[in-house]
Amino acid sequence: MEQTIDFTRGRPSRAILRFFFPMLATGMLQQFYTFADTAIVGRGLGDNALAAVGNMGSLCFLIIGFSMGLANGFSVLVAQNYGEKNFPSLRRTLRAMVHLAVIITAILTIISTVFLHKVLILLQTDESIISDSLVYGHILFGGLCATIFYNTGAGILRSLGDSKTPLKAIIISSVLNIVLDSLLIFVFRTGVWGVAASTIFSQVISGMVCLFKLREIDFLRSEDTDTPPTASLYAKLMKNGVPMALMNSITAVGCMAVQYYVNGLGVAFTSAYSACSKYINMFMQPAATAGISMSAYTGQNYGARRFDRISEGLKVCLGIALVSYLLLGSIMVIFPHQLASLLLTGEEQISYAAQFLPICGAMIFAVDMLFVYRNAVQGMGFPLVPMISGIAEMILRIGAISLLIGRIGFRATALAEVCAWTGALLLNFIAYKVTFARESGQLTNRKKREIAA
Repeated sequence: MEQTIDFTRGRPSRAILRFFFPMLATGMLQQFYTFADTAIVGRGLGDNALAAVGNMGSLCFLIIGFSMGLANGFSVLVAQNYGEKNFPSLRRTLRAMVHLAVIITAILTIISTVFLHKVLILLQTDESIISDSLVYGHILFGGLCATIFYNTGAGILRSLGDSKTPLKAIIISSVLNIVLDSLLIFVFRTGVWGVAASTIFSQVISGMVCLFKLREIDFLRSEDTDTPPTASLYAKLMKNGVPMALMNSITAVGCMAVQYYVNGLGVAFTSAYSACSKYINMFMQPAATAGISMSAYTGQNYGARRFDRISEGLKVCLGIALVSYLLLGSIMVIFPHQLASLLLTGEEQISYAAQFLPICGAMIFAVDMLFVYRNAVQGMGFPLVPMISGIAEMILRIGAISLLIGRIGFRATALAEVCAWTGALLLNFIAYKVTFARESGQLTNRKKREIAA
């Protein structure tokens, strides 16, 4: 068991930070790769190819985000079984996860490839880029099995307290992806299909890294006494996975709606919003990582019925979120023009981005805390409220942008984000307090009855 981190023992802060920093490095490396990949495609293939790849962003988030939500939801049960030290149940859960992953991969692959052309037309994709968008999308969605392969393997490892192997996998795949992109684009002149193919191949390699590590963990090896998964186990996995998957997809729909309104303002606004979105994704990364840490930590301690440790872990992860807010939120508030100038060249675009960044920087604590509370609720095996909060996020984001954009212009995009974050945080904060009080109260009453007996 030395191969993993047992969150049910030792100092919570030490265990969480051991897990947190490799995960943070993984997230930041993925952000770096996104920037590097964009630069390679833009310089090697030109603006139209870059537009075709970028045009697939929201659709990829919709489909791949759904699969990631399923994998994360399934992994909650792995963490709970590990915390309970019920290894036969853990192995049975892993077998059921693999079966469901194969079925879901087939369904998502068929749906995404068959309806891709119609969806691109529905999104009013320009004729000049629709051909490249189709090529890129068909390869990426056709190779969805590679993406789900890695996400499932990495999710299992994180649930067992291993954040170093996913980091190793991302380092290898990112370097490989950048090298392949450069070769296929600049040397072999393959076009956008080379970009998609290198992504899929790199994800296969990262998935293999996770698989090899899983095969080394002794308590995951099958035993003769193991029993096959039951129908109730499959149902329990779907009950955990589907709400988290839907939450990601619902969030993607809300973001697509905001993009629709921004595009209506003009190209300068679209460029400014794109740059601001990159900064939001980057600056929320530490808190998002704290949320992932909270999910694994809560799952294990919930399985062990150690509610005292869950409270201590929550304080640690909220502390990480607070430090992240003070450092990164301050940068957005104090240096908006400088940040905008790093990604944008036009004065008009820079001025619009400088309106957005201070508002979100001052209020980014809401989404930072949201990550922690949402993952705490999910880690206890109650994904329904986080899904409902995702619906609330979408409604608040779309409602705010539609009501305000005609009155205050581009600032409405920042306020829409703030409204969505704040509303979702309130729901998840209440859900955590209620769920924690109920579950810990039931455990206390059970212990009292045992003592009385």
